[in-house]
Order: sequence, then C-alpha cells, then structure tokens
Amino acid sequence: MAKAMARATADTVDNAQPQGRIRRENVERILKAAERVFAEAGFAGATMADIAERAGLPKANLHYYFGTKDDLYRAVLDNILRLWLAPIGSFTPDADPAATLTAYVTAKMEASRTRPHASKVFANEILHGGTQVERFLAEDLKALVDAKAAVIDGWVAAGRMAPVDARQFLFMIWAVTQHYADFDVQIRKVLGRRTLTRQDFAAMTAEVLRLVLRAAGLPDPVIAETPTDSVPPIACPTHS
Repeated sequence: MAKAMARATADTVDNAQPQGRIRRENVERILKAAERVFAEAGFAGATMADIAERAGLPKANLHYYFGTKDDLYRAVLDNILRLWLAPIGSFTPDADPAATLTAYVTAKMEASRTRPHASKVFANEILHGGTQVERFLAEDLKALVDAKAAVIDGWVAAGRMAPVDARQFLFMIWAVTQHYADFDVQIRKVLGRRTLTRQDFAAMTAEVLRLVLRAAGLPDPVIAETPTDSVPPIACPTHS
C-alpha cells in the first residue's frame, strides 16, 4: 500500500518549488476524485478514465503518479487509514478519559461528515474480503488496538471510567460513527432530509457522545449554545 504513496511523496517533496506544488495539488485532486469514484462504483467498476474525468486531469497524469489502478486504490486506502488513525493517538495513560473520548468521537463524526466517501471505500473493501488491507488489519491495526485497549483497561483499573471490554468498546465507536457515512442514504430517508446538514451532524454527534460516555460511566457532555449555522463546540467535564 505504501508503494504508490512513496511514488507520490517522491514527486512532492519540495512543495516550495512551483512544479512541486503543482504535483502535490495534482496528487490531492487525483486522490479526492479516486476516493469518490471507488466509493460509487467499487474497485471493479471504477476506471482510470472515470477518475481522470472527475479529477479534471489527463488520464496520463494518473498513470504518471500512481502507475496502475491497483496502485491508486492502495494509495486511497492508505490515505483513508491515516485520516482515521491519527485521532486515536490521544489515548494515553495520563489523558482524561472523558475529554479523550469526546475528542475522538467528535473527530470520527467529523470525518463521516466531511469524508463520507472515504468510509464507503473502506467499508466496500472489508465487505469484499479486505484483501488489500489484510496485512494492515492483522498486524498494524491489531497492534494499535491492543495498545489503546491497554490504555482503556488502565483507566478502568484506576477507577477513572466504568468497566468495559476495551476492544468491543472501540468497535462500537467505529460502528456508530461510521454508520453516518456508510448509511447516509438510509438516515436521510428516515429523517426526511435531502442532505444531512452541519446542524444534523451536530445533533447526531451530541447523541453519540452521550451514548459513548454513558457506556463508560462518564458525565454527559455539555453542549454549548451556538448559532445555528455552525457546529456546536462540545465541552466535556473531566472525570475524577
């Protein structure tokens, strides 16, 4: 998976140079377009021509930066995984459980709001056997989950949150937060919405936070009053 990204990274090292900036922008356009096309058509149905058209670039540019459709698909998955895994780095033994869980859930919900196609690409990959990410799941992700589960177990042992099965707890958070991207059509139909607005996501994030924090035996989040055209900031009291 890193092979294709290494090619793109090598082409964009010097972003201060005009040509390097153009290359970086092209790579970002390609990845964004590919994410959407792979989400809508699946890997088998997507073509480099479709992605090039969506990106507004010649098809030759795609092959220059990524070589093949397989390389581009792996680069898209790698980009998605980096997006998703960054927020969980805040799970440390000394961190406050309530504040950490609040920040994590909020970040996951924001990713579902702003990058729904990323979630769909990953879901499709898993539903089709996860062959492109099998090693990552069995090695890197397992090691990461083991480490963060140990942090949660430490919080529990110290009486800082209610007892939970740490791995199942993380799975639950992933399932709930990613649901709003993967099943957005179902949610919109049930709620009678043409689109899910920032206000919709603010309300849904607040409810998901309440469920997660209650499962952990932590105080409900405090939702600040804000104008209707922005997402309410969520402040969570520390838990002693």
